[in-house]
Amino acid sequence: MNAQKPQRFIPALKYRVFTRFYDTVVRFTTRESIFKAALVKQSVPLSGEHLLDVGCGTGTLTKLMALRTPELQVVGLDADPVTLELAQKKLSPFGNRVTLQQGFAQQLPFKGDSFEIVVSSLFFHHLTTEQKSEALIEIFRVLKPGGRLHIADWGKPSSFFQRVLFFIVQLLDGFDTTQDSVENTLPILIENSGFSHIENTCYFPTSLGTIRLFQAAKP
Repeated sequence: MNAQKPQRFIPALKYRVFTRFYDTVVRFTTRESIFKAALVKQSVPLSGEHLLDVGCGTGTLTKLMALRTPELQVVGLDADPVTLELAQKKLSPFGNRVTLQQGFAQQLPFKGDSFEIVVSSLFFHHLTTEQKSEALIEIFRVLKPGGRLHIADWGKPSSFFQRVLFFIVQLLDGFDTTQDSVENTLPILIENSGFSHIENTCYFPTSLGTIRLFQAAKP
């Protein structure tokens, strides 16, 4: 596990005062129901498997994964205690089958080879390039051999108009973290972290830019 070092995180919608509006904003600006349904379908979680949702936020994807497959063991991880409180309200009906933990993706508090699946939605664009690499190395560590990684996040704009729209996200979340999305850096970082069978499976133009789905496997 990586040596401990100070970490910071960007709250949902950057400013704490906006956190309570996060679900509404995402629902109406990102085609959330469509791209998250595609991510759930792509990940093919099986009963009895262990799934980690990195940067789970308010728990929307975590809940969809738990609903998709009976007896799937799900862990949601996020650094923000406020969003975890919101997530707990959504996930309490699942009992012990779904748990939440506060922590950073760059320092995952789990043993190696703990999960068959790791998923993440609209999280990686909050990280610098270095932090993205650290998080992917940690994800590689906690996945079992043959484990699958599935990510949905802002990616290379699918048109000039989509590029213009994405400036809104960059102004809100910061150019230093989101430029990797414009330059399609994430697949390279995934490969450099040891993953194989890396694929951009599909993309979704939205009112704020292009969301792309990626998948990869741990050899």
